[in-house]
Amino acid sequence: MIKIVIFDDHTDRREALKLMIRFQKDMECIGDYKDCSNLVNNLRNNHPDVVLMDIEMPGVDGIEGVKLLRTYIPDTLIIIQTVFEDDEKIFKCLQAGAHGYILKKAPNEKLIEAIIDVVNGGAPMTPSVARRVLNYFGRKSLKIHDDLYNLSQREADILTHLVKGYSHKMIAADLHISIFTVNNHIKNIYQKLQVHNVSEAVVTAIQNKIV
Repeated sequence: MIKIVIFDDHTDRREALKLMIRFQKDMECIGDYKDCSNLVNNLRNNHPDVVLMDIEMPGVDGIEGVKLLRTYIPDTLIIIQTVFEDDEKIFKCLQAGAHGYILKKAPNEKLIEAIIDVVNGGAPMTPSVARRVLNYFGRKSLKIHDDLYNLSQREADILTHLVKGYSHKMIAADLHISIFTVNNHIKNIYQKLQVHNVSEAVVTAIQNKIV
């Protein structure tokens, strides 16, 4: 059972998300909150597997909420939900440690897929957001070649797929290799980039123009 917590300042939105989750046989909503002002206390004794996090909330917003989760409950997976496609905020969320970024206008089935995807090791990202991330960082002047990290061609290919939001299963299918092989390559990527999860790998790859 995937335990989910919702942070969103709109009551109707929270109720709609809870109803959507209630219809999934392998998911349950264990809490919903209007902001992150009491996040640590709210979740202290009931750690979720996945948090659906709004960005724009009064008081302590979603970006600060992500930072709190990464500090105090680092095993929790975080999917940002927003109506905005603001380039700076997208990257700030990824820098803070978010694992995925989905627009609120995405259909319910896409959000359910994103939850399953992030639990399975993916980094779900609405295609329009993924394009904006890649275009935004394509404009940056940083240039550190991937040979600095000694990535193999296969590792670079897999890292590129991670940046695009592919799950481990999708990478395996696209590159015609087993999930076991994908997992081994990702472990090597983490070691070479000196990171611990998908979001850190994606941020490092984008910041340093590795892919």
